[in-house]
Amino acid sequence: MISPWDRWYSTSCCLCCHVRTGTIILGIWYMLINAVVLLILLSALNDPIQYRYHLTSSELGTDIDVMDDANICIATAISLLMILICGMATYGAYKQHAAWIIPFFCYQIFDFALNTLVAISVVVYPNTVQDYLQQLPGTFPYKEDIMSTNNMCLVFAVLLFIGCILSFKAYLIGCVWNCYRYVSGRGTTEVLVYVTTNDTTVIFCPMPPYILVISHIK
Repeated sequence: MISPWDRWYSTSCCLCCHVRTGTIILGIWYMLINAVVLLILLSALNDPIQYRYHLTSSELGTDIDVMDDANICIATAISLLMILICGMATYGAYKQHAAWIIPFFCYQIFDFALNTLVAISVVVYPNTVQDYLQQLPGTFPYKEDIMSTNNMCLVFAVLLFIGCILSFKAYLIGCVWNCYRYVSGRGTTEVLVYVTTNDTTVIFCPMPPYILVISHIK
């Protein structure tokens, strides 16, 4: 009987790439995104006036500064951590070290759970969409047109958008998981031989799909 994990196991991903290649591309892409974010944050720390990370009350209608030095430093540390995790996944997939892929896989699960909670909150509290739109700056494009739309239509559009994101993230999680299984399988012994009787040899292959072969010795 084939287990559910083996049923979804595949060594290929989108564009007919190998799961190792897909994981390497995904890790590099995440590193580039976080590197750009890191450069923006460092530039904001060096020249806060130019990037205006202290938003005034006239822009948001509030007296609270949404971004200060402490928040910028925390975001910078998170970006550095993400670059490290993505670099570990890229290196682990390239050098076939399964343990290096685990932190990136855990991050994917955490990110997927957060997005799922956002979708659930929109379903349970549909008015949060309108509340969020009201908090946007007055200069936000098409703000009035979006707010004049029916609330149920807005909720449906937001859920559809989040659903597409969740589907794509779930596919990427499956790709990284299959890469982890492939790399960890490559690291184990490919064939183990057990002689049970004088005329029977049982050969077990631990790599998927876990084939059990029985041969007779003449």
